[in-house]
This record gives sequence, structure tokens and C-alpha cells, in this order.
Amino acid sequence: MPRPYEALRHRDFRHLWLAQLLSQTGSQMQVVAINWHVYLLTKSPLALGFVGLTRVLPIVAFSLWGGVLADRADRRRVMLASQSSMTAVSVVLAAFAFLRRDSVAVLYVLNAVQAAATSFDNPARQALVPRLVPLANLAGALALNVTMFQAATIAGPALAGAVLAGASALPAFAGTSAVGLIYALNAVSFLFVLGALLAMRTPTAPEIGDQPQEPPLRALRSGLRFVFTTPLMVSTMALDFVATFFSGAMSLLPIVADQVLHVGPSGYGWLAAAPATGALLGSLYTSIRPLPRRQGVALLWAVAAYGVATIVYGLSRSYLLTFLALAGTGLADVISTVIRQTLRQLITPDALRGRMTAVNMIFFMGGPQLGELEAGLVASWFVPVAFGVTVSIVSGGIVTIATAAVVAAALPIVRRYEGGRGPAG
Repeated sequence: MPRPYEALRHRDFRHLWLAQLLSQTGSQMQVVAINWHVYLLTKSPLALGFVGLTRVLPIVAFSLWGGVLADRADRRRVMLASQSSMTAVSVVLAAFAFLRRDSVAVLYVLNAVQAAATSFDNPARQALVPRLVPLANLAGALALNVTMFQAATIAGPALAGAVLAGASALPAFAGTSAVGLIYALNAVSFLFVLGALLAMRTPTAPEIGDQPQEPPLRALRSGLRFVFTTPLMVSTMALDFVATFFSGAMSLLPIVADQVLHVGPSGYGWLAAAPATGALLGSLYTSIRPLPRRQGVALLWAVAAYGVATIVYGLSRSYLLTFLALAGTGLADVISTVIRQTLRQLITPDALRGRMTAVNMIFFMGGPQLGELEAGLVASWFVPVAFGVTVSIVSGGIVTIATAAVVAAALPIVRRYEGGRGPAG
């Protein structure tokens, strides 16, 4: 088997990978900035929870159609349009922040527009990867993409915290206008991906053969039928959704940083980067070494470990312990992510990859984002707010552990999965 890093020998994949490293760093800076922006304007856990809701609703509404488009149109052109749209959103966010005409309603609307663009970008981007590398390098390319994302998720929040702390001390960036600088930097970061796409040489249209294209609604039904009649795929998607729904509490991190740990925006930035720090360690390992043979068992243990680390995060009153617990959630999550992504790409025909990715987006992104709303609702039921935050986070971790145990007992197809072989014996 080729080493995972050998995927970087392929020109178009290498250029897109490096461009996405910069762009994802900017995007992660913007995620931190929006959460901090809403917190400064409201101080409300429920308002922070609604940030997740405004992200997930467009994904539910548009991602399936994004998958249909990715399987019918040139995936490079779809990405050019979606990346340009996201650039425009960041420019508008920066303008509102610099002019100090910001409001929670404006942030929610622009956040939703950005998520809608992502609904078209993600299926096209993930369906494009198998075209940029040979099949033998596909698992390595997917592992490298996870590594790239986690590295960006470390650098982005850490840089965002430093920018917020430094800019807020300057009179020109008083109030909430400091976040405008982050929005502007994110807009610039999208230009690298646009450049890589324009320079791409690989044919990027989907492989549809000589068969006439299905009408859009029928194509959508075909994609849904494939996903929901493939037991291993739908069971792992459901496991991911439930686990991240109940343990999704990163939107409460501004309150943890400010009211529980008292570390301010700089400390908040590093805590936001902690999950990716652990995930980077895990993804570096999966980029160098192959996954274990009994991947179903590894997946279930990873989900359970995610729940344990979430409980520690909720109970901790130490900055270092909180950082380590959040890093633990990232380490556990990346193991399950690499297993699930490789599984789905291997068993999905190229002509269906966009639609498969779109359905997966609803589970993969919908779970955490709806979980942020659930976490905010639970936290808002208790007084003081810091106590409500603890209850919300800890209860989510407990439910996640229970979910892994139920799936292990009730779904042997997951427990027996062995890499590309499917269920054992």
C-alpha cells in the first residue's frame, strides 16, 4: 500500500490541498469571530445556540441539491461559484463590522448565506478528490485532507484569538469592529482556492457515461435510495449525527472562557483550537500509518472516547485540563472521521459521490450545529449561566457514551466492519 503522503505527488491535488490549508485557516478564524461577535452583542447562551441553527437550516435546505449539481455539472465550476459567494459574504461581514452597523440579525443572515454556499461547495469538493489522485492514493488523500483541516482548525482559532486580543486594545478597533479584520482576512484566504481551481488541469466533470442524465428530482431520489439502502453507510451516519448532536457544545466556549475560566479572548482562541490540536495528532498518525483492520470496533471506541472527553470538558475548572479534554474530543473525532470518509468513498460510485456527500453533510454538519442549539437551550434553563453550561456539556457526553454502547450491541454490521472488506464473518 502506498504511503498516504504520496498523494501530494499529484499536481492538482497538491495545489488545491495547499490552497485549502490557507482558506480553511481563514474560515476557522471567521467561525471563532462570529461566535465571539454574537457573545459580545448578547451575552446569551441561547443566542450562541442560534448561530448553529442558522448554519444548519441552509445545509438541510440546499445540500441535497448541491449533491445533485455536483453529479451533473463540472465540479470545478461549482466550486468557483461557491467560493466566490463565500468571499463576498466575508467582505460584507467585514464592511458591517468596520462601519459598526452590526447586529445579531445581520450576523445570522450572513452566516446562513455562507452555509448555503457551503452546501454546494462541499459535495463538489469531496466528489472532486477521487478525480485528482489514483484509486491507490485515495485513502491517503482523504487522510491528508483531514490533516489539513485539523491544522487549519488549530491555526485559525489561535490566530483569531490573538487578533481579537491585539486589535481590541487599539482605539481604531474598539467594540466589535475588531472582528472585521478577521472577516477581511478570511475574504483574502478564499482567493488562494480560486487560483488553484483556475490553474487545474485534471478533467473535473462527473463520469456519467453514455446514459442520459436523470431529471433533477429523480436524480435526487436515486442518491437518497443509494444511501439509505446501504446499511453500513446509513448506520455510521446516524451514529455520527447522534453523538455530535448531544456532545456539540463548542458554541458555549465563549461563556466557558469568560465566566468559568476567566481567560478572555486570547484564551478563548486557544481553547477553540484545542480540539484540532488533538485531531491533528490523530490525523498525522493516520497519514503515516494505515488504520487498524477492525475499523468498526475502532469507530465505536472513538465515539465513546469522544463522550468521555466531553464530560471532562464540562466538569473542568482548570484551563490546562479543559484544553486537554477538548484536544481529546478532537483526537477521538478524527479517528471516526477518517474511517467513515474512507468507507463512504470506497463504496460509492463516482456518479453518485456528490449526492452521497450531500446526504452525509446533513448528518455530519447538521448534528454538531443542531447540537449547539440544544446545548444553548439546556444551558439557558439554569441559573447561574455557568452552572447551566456545565449541565449541558456533561449530559451530552453521557448520552454519547450510551449511544456508542447501544450501537455496539444492536448493530453488528458496524462492530464487525473491517476496512474495505466490509463486515467480518
